[in-house]
Amino acid sequence: METQESHGLSFLESMNQDKIRHDMLEAGSQERLSPTLNPHLDIAPEVSAALAAGRPVVALESTIISHGMPYPQNVETALRVEAAIRECGAVPATIAILGGRLKAGLSADEIEHLGRSGRAVAKASRRDLALLVARKADGACTVTTTMFIAHLAGIKVFATGGIGGVHRGATESFDISADLEELSRTPVMVICAGPKAILDLGLTLEYLETKGVPVVGYGTDELPAFYTRRSGFAVDYRVDTPEELAAAFRTQLELGLGGMLVTNPIPEMYAMDPAIIDKAIAQALTEASAQGIHGKEVTPFLLARISQLTGGDSLASNIQLVLNNARLAARTAACL
Repeated sequence: METQESHGLSFLESMNQDKIRHDMLEAGSQERLSPTLNPHLDIAPEVSAALAAGRPVVALESTIISHGMPYPQNVETALRVEAAIRECGAVPATIAILGGRLKAGLSADEIEHLGRSGRAVAKASRRDLALLVARKADGACTVTTTMFIAHLAGIKVFATGGIGGVHRGATESFDISADLEELSRTPVMVICAGPKAILDLGLTLEYLETKGVPVVGYGTDELPAFYTRRSGFAVDYRVDTPEELAAAFRTQLELGLGGMLVTNPIPEMYAMDPAIIDKAIAQALTEASAQGIHGKEVTPFLLARISQLTGGDSLASNIQLVLNNARLAARTAACL
């Protein structure tokens, strides 16, 4: 009767070789998943050093620079937001695609380039990544791609102005932001002032519930509506400290779940009158429909037109809510 010994291997030796093969496969799997080894990703030295040392890092998007605000306010705001994060003890990592490279952390010159280029830079969602990278093109990252690249880099907290969601009239247009899908699958905490007010907030919440994304109100039981502190819709949970936010998200990561949405109301002194902003949104939506604007061009058009209709007040509010979110994100990242 043949035995393992007859082939020159004892049972224990065979088991040891199986274990070695398993460990090698496991190591290979971990190496492939290692964020620093992604061949298309560049992590800025300051960000890389902070991550290696376990210091807090906060991701920031770049469409707010190229598509969300006019020059030079866009560049000034981006640099102010980075400074606010540093003042709170964290390292900022503005995320973009430059020359086909996924960038986690930009220099001041790179931010200036995005600001001056404006809408000439592609607005990059998940579907655009491979083509932009292959073509060695530039791309400004939406919430979706910022989450994706932040996760590749090992960054857990991301601050933005507002997320995309289900657009008004989506029952006919099916216009639903990829941000919601990304929140359901990518384990990054997104801190914002709520979904953008141009959206159907009720349907956006329904979609997030279906996808299993927790919607947390920071210091509020009610969903903030970007320019205003109230929407009439309840959040899933209320949290009142960065420490509690960090504990909740740490558990989310341990359970292997997706992203978490934290909605942080705009400070009262910068909030807009609901009647004024609602009137401006209604007019901007009508004009967008009349001009046949659709897809990824809708949100930049609406935000710019609303700013014009409110005499710049909405832009001023937008800047303040982003700063407010960045500070909370830095404090929460420090607790993580």
